[in-house]
Amino acid sequence: MFQLGKTIVSEEIITNDFVCNLNACKGECCVAGEAGAPLTEAEIDILKEIYDDVKPFLRPEGIKAIEQQGTSVIGKDTEPETPLVNDKECAYVTFDEQGITKCGIEEAYNAGATDFKKPISCHLYPVRVQDYSEFSAVNYHRWPICSDACTLGKELQVPVYKFVKEALVRKFGAAWYSELEKTAIKLKNNV
Repeated sequence: MFQLGKTIVSEEIITNDFVCNLNACKGECCVAGEAGAPLTEAEIDILKEIYDDVKPFLRPEGIKAIEQQGTSVIGKDTEPETPLVNDKECAYVTFDEQGITKCGIEEAYNAGATDFKKPISCHLYPVRVQDYSEFSAVNYHRWPICSDACTLGKELQVPVYKFVKEALVRKFGAAWYSELEKTAIKLKNNV
């Protein structure tokens, strides 16, 4: 672990490799698990505001779940998250012809219907951020369904922090990410 500003960062985001391999996993992270995607308080309001713009990009099952449960829900852990379809996939998920999951929010973003890409927790994955009063913990989350992503990352030699660069910059800013890169170089040189 090392400190960057008001974050405590796990070295695992530097020492582990990761590149999503959607052809292998089909986007199982949007389907598996016991909860929806974690949401920030600001994202709760954003999802309410953009729902009408995102709705045309969603499946009927997702629309039904959102209209019954709301654009966000409070999960079992009492934290806000995206609603689920039949306690399974995220309500914002769509599936392409090959059965690979897509994010309906991101599809709306890509089409220019909204300027919100997707919840930051989804964008950051496999990095998880836990905010505390004095700092944020930045950790690498291991999930067996992502083993193909680890294999592909290792093959392509892409560390986790490089894979999620755009999301880390979105969350912490370009200056923070620049410091992370400098730390990564130092760590590699000391190994």
